[in-house]
Amino acid sequence: MTLQTVQTAEYAKTREDARYEAVRSRDARFDGAFFFAVETTGIYCRPSCPAVTPKRRNVRFFATAAAAQGSGFRACRRCRPDAVPGSADWNVRADVVGRAMRLIGDGVVDREGVAGLAGRLGYSARQVQRQLTAEVGAGPVALARAQRAHTARVLLQTTGLPVTEIAFASGFASVRQFNDTIRAVYAATPSELRAAAPARDRAARRTATPSAGVPLRLAHRGPYQPGPVFDLLQREAVAGVEEVSGDPGRRLYRRTLRLPYGTGIVAVQEGPGPSGTGTGSGGWLDARLHLTDLRDLTTSVQRLRRLFDLDADPYAVDERLGADPRLAPLVAARPGLRSPGTADPEELAVRALVGRTEAERLVQRYGKVLDAPCGTLTHLFPEPAVLAEAAPHGTPGALAAALADGAVRLDPGADRDDAERALLAVPGLDARTVAVVRTRALGDPDVAPPGFAVPDTWRPWRSYALNHLRAAGEWENDR
Repeated sequence: MTLQTVQTAEYAKTREDARYEAVRSRDARFDGAFFFAVETTGIYCRPSCPAVTPKRRNVRFFATAAAAQGSGFRACRRCRPDAVPGSADWNVRADVVGRAMRLIGDGVVDREGVAGLAGRLGYSARQVQRQLTAEVGAGPVALARAQRAHTARVLLQTTGLPVTEIAFASGFASVRQFNDTIRAVYAATPSELRAAAPARDRAARRTATPSAGVPLRLAHRGPYQPGPVFDLLQREAVAGVEEVSGDPGRRLYRRTLRLPYGTGIVAVQEGPGPSGTGTGSGGWLDARLHLTDLRDLTTSVQRLRRLFDLDADPYAVDERLGADPRLAPLVAARPGLRSPGTADPEELAVRALVGRTEAERLVQRYGKVLDAPCGTLTHLFPEPAVLAEAAPHGTPGALAAALADGAVRLDPGADRDDAERALLAVPGLDARTVAVVRTRALGDPDVAPPGFAVPDTWRPWRSYALNHLRAAGEWENDR
């Protein structure tokens, strides 16, 4: 046995001992960061599961729910580990594994298969399989299967849709595959899983019809400051596509979405669930989704999570930024402040360039009118290909053309550095706008605008640091 092998084994043991301490103390900060399974019961849980702590020798640890399921463990019915926020690693990491996890979350494997995922990443399917298995303990098919199972559980427990319809809406190829997966993951039939829904989900199910939409709770980790996020959305709202109504603290954000299988209208409440603005273990934002095709449920949820930055790790961010003398009082005043993303990266890029007033003109002139408008929500933001053809001149036309022909890629699996270089190559696009796009459309947590002195001690959370300065009125971006 080599020295390197011994050191690797010691590191793994130390890491697992630390994870067991998190389980023993039911530390919700690690929900979604890893999962643990109990060999004597065949069940896997989130670290904060309230059940009796198992003995250390009976515990195994997994990076993903899919890895636990692949080893034959079923989800705990008490803590519902599939409902935790996603790991913050996948949004922060810029390597192929992080990009792959973001694409799988967006539903690419269900729509395009493993070959489509690999093609978007620029790797062979074998390389993607090998890297994901090594890093997270499961390949792309298993990860997509776990995601489909979670979507199916949500629909079973919060809607009254027929089981057959739920099977295909969740992305399963057949009812048999759906039934087998639900039994393997939850140790229950679909009907039994529906009957075991918590009381709040049963109440929601009574009002959840296709016309009323799908009610959801979008979980977040740790404290969350919804006010600054809704302030930003209200300042930026483009008429016809978005609206923010209500008084601060009780606002409702609504917007239209262009999705792979159809369109959607989503609504998110500002008011948080328990611990949403304090220092507790976490909470949620209430949302409702109206979709023309339920196969878009997973994709629309992931896009909302990116928009509201719900998978962030506020503990890591606040610990680093709170150590800075300038930022410490700002972090103490707003623990859990987020760095909002976008629900549509290509739309964000165009809007960052042209501004709100011109964006509203583009919507009215070139946006697609919804088949069933809902109040002030009447349009989808125009696609890049439409803008490139209808208004080909100037920097907006050049940007639209680059987005339409793939010269600039902003999807969840895009390489951030490649995307930045491609954006800077668009004639007339300035570095400040590119920084906004990198922060919001590509979800980069560590961006500083050009010409603004930002200390390296704020890395890797400079995007969050600037949001603290903005919320405190100490800095204002001109975009």
